[in-house]
Amino acid sequence: MAPGAPSSSPSPILAALLFSFLVLPPAQAIVVYTDKEVYGAVGSRVTLHCSFWSSEWVSDDISFTWRYQPEGGRDAISIFHYAKGQPYIDEVGTFKERIQWVGDPHWKDGSIVIHNLDYSDNGTFTCDVKNPPDIVGKTSQVTLYVFEKVPTRYGVVLGAVIGGVLGVVLLLLLLFYLIRYCWLRRQAALQRRLSAMEKGKLHKAAKDSSKRGRQTPVLYAMLDHSRSTKAASEKKSKGLGESRKDKK
Repeated sequence: MAPGAPSSSPSPILAALLFSFLVLPPAQAIVVYTDKEVYGAVGSRVTLHCSFWSSEWVSDDISFTWRYQPEGGRDAISIFHYAKGQPYIDEVGTFKERIQWVGDPHWKDGSIVIHNLDYSDNGTFTCDVKNPPDIVGKTSQVTLYVFEKVPTRYGVVLGAVIGGVLGVVLLLLLLFYLIRYCWLRRQAALQRRLSAMEKGKLHKAAKDSSKRGRQTPVLYAMLDHSRSTKAASEKKSKGLGESRKDKK
């Protein structure tokens, strides 16, 4: 740029980037959640749960798509689709008459149920959610295992053991606090009884002391009366003796 020439204005691209950074909110991808694994017995049914989180309100154009990849297979096929408020079950494949829609888009739920399970249903199921304008995000996968009899999972056994141990601990704590409460209550009752007995003894001692205090003047009066009577008797006897001597 030649000296003295006016400076050029900022690039339009730079201005657009600055505007989007300062004004527009950052885009957030939709997040889909499913179980990692589910188990079912032959002839039973299983629920494949699918939920999602989106930065946008639930749109009327929300859609759910379930795909299935057989165990050991390479390609995934579409088995279920929900769009415009209506569920659509694909007319091909082994699931066409065994899938039931149990989801609710308003609760962000896109779950389905597969009835009458068979060994051939083993495989991976993928849930994909689009909530326009929030359509960018990863899918979530759940693996289905079908057995003759559903095995007891290690987590269930571990949870039951932990729950049992916690139950025993809580029971022991409850017994401890119950015994402690009964002991403290008994100690308090004994303390009240001892206090009442001490108060009774003090009251009785005070009463006896007061009674003895009232009896002392009476005793002194009786002694004085006895002494006066004795002196009068002696005086009378002495007078009679002297009168007898005078007569002689």
